[in-house]
Amino acid sequence: MRVLFMGTPDFAVASLDALLKSEYEVCAVFSQPDKPKGRGHKLQPTPTKELAEQYRVPVYQPATLRDAAVQKQIRELSPSLIVVVAYGKLLPKEVLEIPRLGCINVHGSLLPKYRGAAPIQWAVLRGEKRTGVTTMHMAEGLDSGDIILTAETEIGEAETSGELFERLKALGAELLLKTLRQIQAGTAPRIPQNDADATLAPMLKKEMAEIDWTKSAGEVVNLVRGMNPWPCAFTKFESKKLKIFKVHMINLKGTASKAVAQNGELIVYTSDAAVVIDELQPENRKRMSGKSFLLGHPLGKESYFG
Repeated sequence: MRVLFMGTPDFAVASLDALLKSEYEVCAVFSQPDKPKGRGHKLQPTPTKELAEQYRVPVYQPATLRDAAVQKQIRELSPSLIVVVAYGKLLPKEVLEIPRLGCINVHGSLLPKYRGAAPIQWAVLRGEKRTGVTTMHMAEGLDSGDIILTAETEIGEAETSGELFERLKALGAELLLKTLRQIQAGTAPRIPQNDADATLAPMLKKEMAEIDWTKSAGEVVNLVRGMNPWPCAFTKFESKKLKIFKVHMINLKGTASKAVAQNGELIVYTSDAAVVIDELQPENRKRMSGKSFLLGHPLGKESYFG
């Protein structure tokens, strides 16, 4: 089977690596264009491009798939199947119709829940107990195609989006190979999604990461977990920004957003309980424990976060 792979970020690398090591022929890799990074704004290759180049697989980085010349290029590659994993662009009908076996996608949720760009983060933000990955036959809508296979996993009580991301990308790679073998054998199912059960997982924005201490302790914990590693939950103390990396809930009552020190722990009250801040980073400082923060920032009788 001749496979054209479309994917861009680190989540797609595990699936591409599995494909490159499998019995399938990867004829080319399509990735988003390189972007400038760091202080020097030097162009950095995408993670999938780096891996493809190690295997000497041709890489294409068009700005759009709606260009007739790009579509002609894809037809000339003659893929039997297109595999899409976190590519970052919707495939137009003209591209979806090119491969004889169609286009399939590996998505980081149990569809139809969490369609969109950030399914892993939203599952954590919403306090889900279980999630997984789904392979599907691609259609023109957003993650709306017929389901092929799913693989489920539990979400750890303290697990961050970043930690879950690492597990799901490996799970997705395994499911992809299983899916391809069923497609090749002609046994891959087509299970229509129930649109009534669909939820959306739009791209995260930095402003969403600010902690609202008037919410419940559970919501604050999930926000910190869901925004780790990016964009990272934050609050303010004495007009300066504090990034918050790790917290846990504690059954204490007090005025929402008030910060207190108890037994060496930095505690902030919420609407219904409190959270202990285990790890944070003040402006222009290194990451540190809540205990270390208290050594350099003793709290007064009326100290508030936010």
